[in-house]
Amino acid sequence: MVDKSWGTGPTPLRVPSNDSPERREAERGEARGARAATRADAMAERQEARQARREADLVAREAERTQRREQEQQLAAGDPHAAAARRHRSSGRRDVVREQRDTSGYTTVVDADRIRALAKRGASVSGLAGVFGISEEEVAAALAQAE
Repeated sequence: MVDKSWGTGPTPLRVPSNDSPERREAERGEARGARAATRADAMAERQEARQARREADLVAREAERTQRREQEQQLAAGDPHAAAARRHRSSGRRDVVREQRDTSGYTTVVDADRIRALAKRGASVSGLAGVFGISEEEVAAALAQAE
């Protein structure tokens, strides 16, 4: 026998029973089943609570996104430059609204080689005349020079 001072701990008390070993085994099996059912119920409750929290968080995040979009639209309506400065962009300048350049004062260099190269790519005579700001006869003459 082992002395209790060796640290083996208290021995569990066995309740004496006149039941048969099969009956005691059946009772232990029922107790195991009850504990497993309790654990399964607790797990199901935790999962349902977690799912409910996730759905509530999803609704809250969507409400925040909607509110943020509305604020950005109000800001853009008031001051487009400030809205552009705050807009999230992947690259490029962040402080200036892109404006259409006034190209009315620009002149296009009329180059016969360029006209011929564009014509080879399929540009029409009238299209080339419109782009270069010259008459169709001048474009035809530039194309005829190459031949």
